[in-house]
Amino acid sequence: MADGDVEAPTAQDLLHGYARGIFPMAEARDDPALFWVDPRHRGILPLDGMHLSRSLRRTLRARRFTVTVDRNFSGVVAGCADRPETWINDTLVRLYRTLHLSGFAHSLEVWAGRSLVGGVYGVTLGGAFFGESMFSRATDASKVALVYLVDRLRQGGFALFDTQFITPHLISLGAVEVPRRVYRQKLAAALALDADFDRAPEMPPVDQILQRMTQTS
Repeated sequence: MADGDVEAPTAQDLLHGYARGIFPMAEARDDPALFWVDPRHRGILPLDGMHLSRSLRRTLRARRFTVTVDRNFSGVVAGCADRPETWINDTLVRLYRTLHLSGFAHSLEVWAGRSLVGGVYGVTLGGAFFGESMFSRATDASKVALVYLVDRLRQGGFALFDTQFITPHLISLGAVEVPRRVYRQKLAAALALDADFDRAPEMPPVDQILQRMTQTS
């Protein structure tokens, strides 16, 4: 459901929109306009209910990837937009970059050697993380990014991981759909929290993450 076009939006406009429970999109990469989206049903990934399959656990334990935070935000956004059809236009790229520089937008990068092979980025407000997009150029790379992200959000005191919509990929990890009314109740509670995305400055060892996930999944 669209909620009207956004003319000459600012980064502050985006933050106000997220706080209201809506999020911006573009019709296409070459369309400079944005519009607000307010789905009747919203995707969320419960932070205490992420599902790790046996194959994903094996991938994590194999340590084929290195995961970093906020090392290459622009690269992650570009990776997410690098597809035949995308809702990420130049306007959004500019606004997300502004939010990143002001501490509201963050990325997790997944590396195979020196190659960026996956990642996820989103916006934070209070105890809510609004996941915008993710990409993968290697098997399980985006799933690994989400595992590290969920652990980071939990350690930082977050209460809501908004995925906007759900996909089979997200459902396999435990994502669910909730009605708009329920989402906004969760959002209001999360916005009242004083969470900190940078509470854990370094990435924890994968064994610690798996232990914490096992205790709650």
